[in-house]
Amino acid sequence: MCKTLNIQTALELASTIESDSPQLDAAVLLAHILKVDATYLRTWPDKELSSEQVERYQRALQDRREGKPVAHITGTRGFWSLDLNVNASTLIPRPDTETLVEAVLESFDDAPRSVLDLGTGTGAIALALASERSNWTILATDYSHEALELARSNAKANGLMHVQFAQGSWFEALKSDQRFDLIVSNPPYISDADTHLDEGDVRFEPRSALVAEDEGLADLRHIADEARHRLNAGAKLFMEHGYDQGSQLRAMLVDLGYQGVGSGVDYGGNERFTYGEWSNE
Repeated sequence: MCKTLNIQTALELASTIESDSPQLDAAVLLAHILKVDATYLRTWPDKELSSEQVERYQRALQDRREGKPVAHITGTRGFWSLDLNVNASTLIPRPDTETLVEAVLESFDDAPRSVLDLGTGTGAIALALASERSNWTILATDYSHEALELARSNAKANGLMHVQFAQGSWFEALKSDQRFDLIVSNPPYISDADTHLDEGDVRFEPRSALVAEDEGLADLRHIADEARHRLNAGAKLFMEHGYDQGSQLRAMLVDLGYQGVGSGVDYGGNERFTYGEWSNE
């Protein structure tokens, strides 16, 4: 290993990382260690690292070579306009989930709304919506105490203290009479037989946040069914799901009595979320 490195030679060590985006991985890790942004890395390629920075960077590269997610190495992940703390108790927020947030915001005007985010994890969806709609009343739930503590810390760090949190499995955290204008969720939706569970970053994420029974559909079905008793008339349900589950989710929502059912695509053009409106009292 090099005892001295400048930014350019440090970034060239990306070639030692086996991932889908080694150059980006190396840049994120180096920027985190140097406490700078990507522009700084491009502007000052000859800037030398201190011996301590070299040591930390080499450790970070080794962690990444062993498959540890970049977000777990840095402890943070950008989502929407927010910087979120992450740890092994929750899913790492994915950029594709931003397309769900965007669709929700496009579906509602700026009027006050009551919102429920089920299985909030890091708080990514709830906090992204809160950052854009300060007059929305948002409740975020999760069954995991550790996840809720993380979500609360992210709310505080981003100055979004109008988001409330409650612990419980899906709707169990709610009061008996609570209803909402919007329910949104990114629940587990991967089949336990999916071979991708043994690859990439998901190896380091909690299985309980990834896998659902009935080929990944069990939690989606439960949420869609129970949400009918928690939605105001004319309210909407949005659920993230797997790239190949859209047609099943649309049929499910129609069978349950939802109107205006449709799906939206992620940045890769895959169907990533499905929505419907509840018109009955």
